[in-house]
Amino acid sequence: MTLPGKKICLAALFICLLLTACAPPGNPPAAAPAATFSIDNKGSDTMVNLALAWAEQYQKLHANLRISVTGGGSGIGLAALINRTTDIANASRAITAQELAQAKANGSDPQEFVVARDAIGVIVNPHNPVSQLTLEQVSLIYRGKINNWREVGGEDRPIVRLSRESNSGTHVYFLGAVIRMGSATDTSLFSPTTLLLPSSEGIIAEVSSNPNAIGYDGLGYLTPDVKTLAIAAKPGQPYILPSARTVDDHTYSISRELFMYTPAQPKGAVLDYLDWIRSADAQQIVADLGFVPIQGGK
Repeated sequence: MTLPGKKICLAALFICLLLTACAPPGNPPAAAPAATFSIDNKGSDTMVNLALAWAEQYQKLHANLRISVTGGGSGIGLAALINRTTDIANASRAITAQELAQAKANGSDPQEFVVARDAIGVIVNPHNPVSQLTLEQVSLIYRGKINNWREVGGEDRPIVRLSRESNSGTHVYFLGAVIRMGSATDTSLFSPTTLLLPSSEGIIAEVSSNPNAIGYDGLGYLTPDVKTLAIAAKPGQPYILPSARTVDDHTYSISRELFMYTPAQPKGAVLDYLDWIRSADAQQIVADLGFVPIQGGK
């Protein structure tokens, strides 16, 4: 470019800058986005779909909040609580005295919140003629004392026992409430032939395809692909199917509360979220997913 050309370009640039500086102010610069907060929520596989539904709805109401939900089992969530690596731990069983002591030794003060209720349905293949069992019969089956369906009024077929894995809160609850029948001194265990599956959906899939299988699952996971058995708490008592009504009236014997735990007294965004979870709107999601809403927002 020739020297005159360079002078023309520089003059034009100077005029543009001058006009820009003198021009009236236009639209103000875009405001910085609002601060984004995050909540880490980890634990129970029974609760993971419910927790995801809650998080999705709450984030629609609070665009500046991000809620990360992962499963893995109640044991995984409570271990993260003990190690202070999660804001909220989901658990389908209560925290144990040992876990509570570990958390306190690590500087935590776990706080418990009941966020929903559930029943454990005992399930078999739809082609299995057995439709009811006593709690004691279920215990004997899972302890390996009853091994053929003929012993409980069914066909001459071997019983295939299915369970969730040991890090599952449902596994731990079933061990205490069913296999040990609520006895604090009973040390019975699952039969060593019990097949352990990693998910609630896996239990449903296996029972639906195996005519010899028996399993158990949370109320929110039961489908028409399996037959849910009516359970009598004791011989001679009525056989009751699990439902929201039979959980509410305490007639179904295998029911439980579902929990969220925080490593300390919650505050700020975590407290607001927990308050919302126990509100009528969030509890409607509980009912929609097949679980049982808490009464009065405990």
